[in-house]
Amino acid sequence: MAKSTATYWNALSPENRERWTPIKGMEEMAEELTLSIDQVTGEYTRLTRFLPGADTTAFGGKTHPYPEEVFIVSGRLYDKAFNIYLESGHYASRPPGELHGPFKTDIGCVVLEISFPNRIADNNVAQPITP
Repeated sequence: MAKSTATYWNALSPENRERWTPIKGMEEMAEELTLSIDQVTGEYTRLTRFLPGADTTAFGGKTHPYPEEVFIVSGRLYDKAFNIYLESGHYASRPPGELHGPFKTDIGCVVLEISFPNRIADNNVAQPITP
């Protein structure tokens, strides 16, 4: 099976506001919108919206055993693990196990995530490429 598909539509348009859902445990801080998913492999593409004032410090940093790509679509997000403010245009291809977060934002932020949970890390993980 392949990832789900959709024709063109504007995920950031106010008329699509009802498609966003609060992230469990972070209801007043962040919401998500799955754009595409493969029900068999679990691979997905989604938008995560951190609301203005969101602060995930209480949850600590995060790691997972699979790779993911992130692209900052809009706003600004502070990543404590890297001590950097991520702004529109920032991109990362995270290797399995990389620590990221906790996150804070003053103005809000929309992040595009492409995750590959079926690609669990093993001892032969390729090294990151520096652009």
